[in-house]
Amino acid sequence: MTGYSAFTIERAQRAIRLTKREIEVLSLIAQGCSSKEAADALYVSKRTVDFHLANIYDKLQVNNRVQAFRAATRLGLIPFEPTYSQLRDA
Repeated sequence: MTGYSAFTIERAQRAIRLTKREIEVLSLIAQGCSSKEAADALYVSKRTVDFHLANIYDKLQVNNRVQAFRAATRLGLIPFEPTYSQLRDA
């Protein structure tokens, strides 16, 4: 959301509500887990994880995992934890 004011971002945060499970799914996906790996970690089926991902994509108006991660991080819906290589290159 480059170029948007803090007010616009705050309004978007209030308008977009991810469920606890959607945040769990997105957090696992952001860590690099596949849908199957996320399903195993959450003790649900892959189909359930894919259902949650579809809801996340719809709510964030994105088309894929990378876009969902970026949008959710930008909006403060999930925390951003930089990796070692990102810290080293800064």
